[in-house]
Amino acid sequence: MSDQPTVVLVHGAFAESASWNPVIAQLHARSVDVVAAANPLRTVTDDAAYVRDVVTGLGRPVLLVAHSYGGMVITEAGSNNEQVTGLVYASAFTPDHGENALDLSMKFPGSTLGDALVPSPVPGGGTEFRIQPEKFHHQFVADASADEAELMAVTQRPVTQAALTEPLPTETPAWRQVPSWFVFGDQDRNIPPALLRFFAERAGSKGTREVAGASHAISVGAASAVTETIVEALAAVSNGG
Repeated sequence: MSDQPTVVLVHGAFAESASWNPVIAQLHARSVDVVAAANPLRTVTDDAAYVRDVVTGLGRPVLLVAHSYGGMVITEAGSNNEQVTGLVYASAFTPDHGENALDLSMKFPGSTLGDALVPSPVPGGGTEFRIQPEKFHHQFVADASADEAELMAVTQRPVTQAALTEPLPTETPAWRQVPSWFVFGDQDRNIPPALLRFFAERAGSKGTREVAGASHAISVGAASAVTETIVEALAAVSNGG
């Protein structure tokens, strides 16, 4: 499948690259080339610059796929980027210019994330957040086993307040420039499903999957739905749209 773009997976807050493992295994079974980027979770500007460097280093067309806060990052990193052929938002923020993750999360009711967070100081200044381990299973990945949730809670990566509150810098978000696809669960406790539906409609989604019973960590709890969405997007962009 050398004529297809490389899939670049970008995790969000409270996760890390291994959160994509179930999807990576399914994509590899279909001979899809995949790279899982380590999202720093520091600021939208810096995180997007890092992902843009990953894309540049690959030196070939890519399909950017993001989870959660990672949607902020690919929307910025994919802007005015000729290597980016399409976007997949998996339970992910899809911001417009000037919008930030924190404000967007409150646009519709339903998120219970705030009560699950614990803050810590950042040595260089500011605050970062983790999900309390005892609340991680219910809040983040309710449709996974207790053992899977415990492992994810231990390996979660914190996100800074600066990242969650920085407005999207670009005036031309990537979803206004290239086609996008959406997949999310109707039991997301981090990002309200109503907001995810709003994102898909606003972006003119080329294909939307809403998975009954799926939690926020959709790459774990509904990996097949995420994989199918990526494969659909790959087929479309490989055929010119």
